[in-house]
Amino acid sequence: MVLSIVMLALSVPLAGVAGTTTWWMLHAWRTPDSLKGTGFTRKPAKRTHTFSLLLPARHEQEVLGDTIDALARQDHEAFEIIVIIGHDDPETMTVAHAAARRHPELVQVVIDYSVPKNKPKGLNTALPRCRGEIIGVFDAEDEVHPGLLKLVEGRFEETGASVVQSGVQLMNIQTTWWSLRNCLEYYFWFRSRLHFHSEQKFIPLGGNTVFARATVLRDFGGWDAECLAEDCELGVRLSSAGHEVAVAYDPEVVTREETPDTIKSLVKQRTRWCQGFLQVLRKGLWKELPTRKQRMLARYTLWMPFLQAYSGVMIPISLVTMFVVKVPLAVTLLSFVPLVPTVISMAVEAAGLEEFGRSFGVKIRFRDYAKLILGAFPYQVLLSFSSIRAVVREARGQVGWEKTEHAGIHRKPAPTS
Repeated sequence: MVLSIVMLALSVPLAGVAGTTTWWMLHAWRTPDSLKGTGFTRKPAKRTHTFSLLLPARHEQEVLGDTIDALARQDHEAFEIIVIIGHDDPETMTVAHAAARRHPELVQVVIDYSVPKNKPKGLNTALPRCRGEIIGVFDAEDEVHPGLLKLVEGRFEETGASVVQSGVQLMNIQTTWWSLRNCLEYYFWFRSRLHFHSEQKFIPLGGNTVFARATVLRDFGGWDAECLAEDCELGVRLSSAGHEVAVAYDPEVVTREETPDTIKSLVKQRTRWCQGFLQVLRKGLWKELPTRKQRMLARYTLWMPFLQAYSGVMIPISLVTMFVVKVPLAVTLLSFVPLVPTVISMAVEAAGLEEFGRSFGVKIRFRDYAKLILGAFPYQVLLSFSSIRAVVREARGQVGWEKTEHAGIHRKPAPTS
């Protein structure tokens, strides 16, 4: 009897998490018009806006030079690039200064003397040096489309938004068994789910290819220097104050990135994100959102990394338990309920993988679909471990920034159809 109650108690939340995850994945595909509306309208801005592009880099000497050169090729008349380097990182500093000599009218190097170092502290160090009306943030390994800034300034004008979040896409789907799922996560997050959050007027921002009006950013004091998810925290803060965030995902102009190249690096990255979401949840600014619906969405979103990791592991475990443990037939049937949205979710992922291939000219093979299915459970185990590790670190007061290493894998051509 007790076991039956436990199984039923597990089934309901598992079904809820799986169902909402699938619904949000499909948000952009509700109608052809809704999918079309996720991109840029490509209407030119009525005037030229000035941009300051912040590029924090720590131990990124292998990829930083190419990123600066790519940013310098922007098809825009008024922008500056501010590279943020730690005072104790001479290798990356050498690359940054070399780029500044190549592009003396565009690039300046700002030295961050803060200790201990993290990304938001570096961004805050550079904020007083920004001269642009709009401040953008990029990561050191980003491959940025040359036409992005003109599209972004058009988006600012047509929406009147305080922030524009443009698309980011991991590209190297075939390098490791987990990279495919990692790439699809980004695809659905930026292509669909962030548009849902924007419509609900609560949005956890992404960490790069995000643009904010300089006046708004300064009024809010920049980034939270102690938060491990400074992007999410800023989004919650702006949403709570009623600022509009516009989102756009266009496969042609997305910023291209790479997945973590080792399991250790992936776990560290996800631990940092989970711990950052936990910090934002505990900080409680989401409680200032004006409606109950928004507050419920905020609470659920900030818990989502933990809920998804939990459900991804528990659903297959609960299914195995049904076959080996004797329980009433009704309980067994009800316990299968979470399987329905899970199967639908995997079908949606398979369709998304096919569309990813079409959008980016990547040949999707049968083995890629096999990796998608067979890698689901072990990937969820990694996410579960990362979420547990995040809770442990937060409980112990360990808030050091665990950096993700980059090698520029996304800049190598993928197999094409």
